[in-house]
Amino acid sequence: MPDLSIISTQTLTAISGGEPLCVFGTGDLGRSLGQRLLQCGYSVVYGSRRPDSCGPIPLGAQVTEEEGALSASLIFICVHRDHYGFLQNMAPHLEGKVGEDRGKKKTIFFPISSALCVLYRLVPGAAVVKGLNTLSAWALQNGLLAGKQAFLCGDSAEAKQAVSQVCTRLGLSVLDKGSLSASRELEDFPLQLFPQWRLPLSIALGLTAFFYFHLLIRDVIYAYVENGKDISYRIMISLANKVFPIVSLVMLSLCYLPGVIAAFIQLYRGTKYRRFPDWLDRWMLCRKQIGLLALGFAFLHAIYTFIIPIRYAVRHKLISRMKNNKTTPFYFDNTEAWGTDSFYVLGILGFFLYVLLGLTSLPSVGATLSWREFNFIQSKLGHITLFICTAHGYIYGWNKFLKRSTYKWYTPPGYMLCLIVPSIVLVLKVILLLPCVDRTLTRIRQGWERASSRDQTEPFKANNV
Repeated sequence: MPDLSIISTQTLTAISGGEPLCVFGTGDLGRSLGQRLLQCGYSVVYGSRRPDSCGPIPLGAQVTEEEGALSASLIFICVHRDHYGFLQNMAPHLEGKVGEDRGKKKTIFFPISSALCVLYRLVPGAAVVKGLNTLSAWALQNGLLAGKQAFLCGDSAEAKQAVSQVCTRLGLSVLDKGSLSASRELEDFPLQLFPQWRLPLSIALGLTAFFYFHLLIRDVIYAYVENGKDISYRIMISLANKVFPIVSLVMLSLCYLPGVIAAFIQLYRGTKYRRFPDWLDRWMLCRKQIGLLALGFAFLHAIYTFIIPIRYAVRHKLISRMKNNKTTPFYFDNTEAWGTDSFYVLGILGFFLYVLLGLTSLPSVGATLSWREFNFIQSKLGHITLFICTAHGYIYGWNKFLKRSTYKWYTPPGYMLCLIVPSIVLVLKVILLLPCVDRTLTRIRQGWERASSRDQTEPFKANNV
C-alpha cells in the first residue's frame, strides 16, 4: 500500500478556507483520496512528475508539476516510501516555509507506514503528524468512512489540530494517541491479524479439542473395547453435535464470569477506583468475541440437529425398530413426555435469546439503543439466556446423573462437565442480587468508598485528574 503523507503550508484558518489541497500520487489511493476531498468541498490539485500521462483523475481536479503544487494548503503524499526521493528536490522550498512567521506556516507530514525517519531526513525542519494508517483506497472510494477512527500522534498541537479538522470533514472520528513516541504502535495497527480474537479463539479451540477427545474415548473407543462395536461413523455428526452445545454453553458462561468476578473484587476492595488485574482486564475486553463464538457454536448445534433425521444410521435404526416391534405395545410415559417437551422448549427459547444477544452486539443495532436498553439486553437478558441454556442441559440428563452406566470408565459425561462453569456463574450472580449485597455494590459503583480504601485510591484519582 502506498504511503499517505500530508504536508501543510498554511495555518488552520487557511485550511478551512477555499485554498486548494494537493495530492502527490495518481494511483488508486491518490485518486480515491482526491475524489473524497472533492466530495467534501475541497479544491484538489494533483502533483505529478508526468502530468500529461498520469491517467484518469477525478472530475474537477487539476494536474500540475510537482513544484507547482507547493502553493496548496495541504499536500498529501500518496506514493510508496521508496519513491520519496522527489521530496529531496523540494526540501529547499519546504524548509523555506518551515518556521516562517513563527508558526503561521508549517509543514506537516502524515505518513501511514514506517517512513517517519525518511521524512525527517529529507525535511529535517518538518512538524510531523502520524496517522491514517487504517484507511484503504476502497474505503475512500466508496465513502465507507463513517464511524472509522483516525489515529493521530505528533509533537505539534497546531499540526494535529489542522489535520484533525480535515479528518473530521472527511467523516472520520479522530483519536489523539499523544506524541510521536506512539508512532510505532500506529504502524502496527494495519499489520495486526484479529488481535482481540486470539484469546477467544484459543479458548474455543482448546475446549473443542478437550471435549471432542473426551467424548471420543467415552463413546467410540469404549464401545469398541468393551462391546466390540464399531460406531466410528458417529464421529462426523453425533460426536460433533455433542461437542458444539457443550462448548457453546461454556463459552457463554465465560462471557459473564469476568463481570461477576469484577463485582466481587470491587466488594472486597470497597472502591471502584483501583484497576482490575491485567488478566481480568484482558478477559473483560474480549467478552464480545467470546459471546459471538458461543453463538456460532449454537448455530452449528441447531444445524446439526436438523439434519439428524435424514442420516442413514437414524433411518436404518427407525425402520428396524418398526419391523421388530409390530406386536410389542409401546407404553406412554407421561414423565418422559414432560421432560422431552421441556428440553426442546428450553432449547428453542435459549437459541432465540442467543440470536437476540448477537444482533444487539452489532454496532449498527447497538447504536440505536439507549445505554439502559443495551445494558438490559446484554446483562439481564444475557443472564436469563444463560439460565435457560443451563436448564436445557440439566433436563437433558435429569434421569442419568445417578446411573452407574453413565460413568463409562469412571469418567463423567460431557454434558455434566459443561454444567459446572455456568452453575457457578449463576450461583454467584444470585449472591450479587441479594438486597444487602446489591445495595453495597450499587453505592460503590456510584462513587462511594470504604474508609480503609480511600487512602489507597487517592494517588490513582490524582493521576487521573
